[in-house]
Amino acid sequence: MKILSLITLSLISQFSGYAQKPRARDIGIPFDGITGKFNAITDVKGVEVGYSTIISGEGKNVLGKGPVRTGVTAILPRGRTNNPVFANWYSLNGNGEMTGTTWITESGFLETPIMITNTNSVGVVRDAVLKWFVEKHWYKENFWYTYPVVAETYDGFLNDIYGFHVKESNAYEALNTAATGKLNEGNVGGGTGMMCLGFKGGTGTSSRIVKIKDSTFTVGVLVQSNFGAKRNLTIAGVPVGLELKDTLNNVLKSPPVHYRQEGDGSIIVVVATDAPLLPHQLKRIAARVPIGVGKVGGRGENGSGDIFIAFSTANPSAFQRDKFTKVDELPNDLINPLFEATVQAVEEAIINAMVAAETTEGINGNKSYALPHKLVIDVLKKYNRIK
Repeated sequence: MKILSLITLSLISQFSGYAQKPRARDIGIPFDGITGKFNAITDVKGVEVGYSTIISGEGKNVLGKGPVRTGVTAILPRGRTNNPVFANWYSLNGNGEMTGTTWITESGFLETPIMITNTNSVGVVRDAVLKWFVEKHWYKENFWYTYPVVAETYDGFLNDIYGFHVKESNAYEALNTAATGKLNEGNVGGGTGMMCLGFKGGTGTSSRIVKIKDSTFTVGVLVQSNFGAKRNLTIAGVPVGLELKDTLNNVLKSPPVHYRQEGDGSIIVVVATDAPLLPHQLKRIAARVPIGVGKVGGRGENGSGDIFIAFSTANPSAFQRDKFTKVDELPNDLINPLFEATVQAVEEAIINAMVAAETTEGINGNKSYALPHKLVIDVLKKYNRIK
């Protein structure tokens, strides 16, 4: 049975491009802004995303055996080309982890892929990335050092998180399957066991196209959503959470339920752009992410790790070890459209994650329900947000 499950998951992963679930716009939810071709972070040329999704078992939690509802997500800024990008990061509330950020602040560069997983698997994924570098000859020098960027959110209400089911092979799978194009959302990769704003959450993505003078730029976002109180859920400006307050509430039967306060959780957001931004400007981009999170109902609660990173794929010759270089920079006075695009894409990516997510029963019968598409549309109609 275990072998069959693994084969099934492999086939699902292999043919994921043919099974993309409905997205927020597909069911009629309106958003502002113009999206890229895929409405995904992969609309930024060169960016690749890969997943490893681990789903097995049901019923009572047996430590080390499951049920398992977890995974790993990999974002490669320039695909499998080792060419560091300008980057920076921002924390709305720091009850979480994103490794490698101190060197990003200090150097201004992101030198590695960005990995996202569950809280207890940051270490194994970090170590796996280093081994992957060695095997892939990521660094051509004989001597090198680096600090992998690995972020997390907590999936321990649905997943046997203390069973440590994420292995080195899962990080490898996410890295090795990374690709451009359409992306699956919801219960995939690191987002597999996540809950958001009272419903099932997970992985989501979106993009925006902006024109600044004679140039066109793309902003792409990927989120791992696991945050927020249902009462605050807002979609297209409508208080959907209040309207659905007695509908499909999470069923949480077992520990650590009694430690959980409404709104606890986390969100990791990755913002990519091809606009020529320098590290101090990318800090400003990352600092606008909370506006998009707030639009859907995030409040940066005490028990939430809300950590965001932004990078630019422009200036491909910026990273040098022993020679001077020149870089392009967008004037600060022209940056506002990128701020707006970031807010819009973050908002939509979170809702995309919820729309795609499926009802999930995890450990000990704990259950998180999928966002009910028809009821959401009915509420939007009630408030005259759509016809």
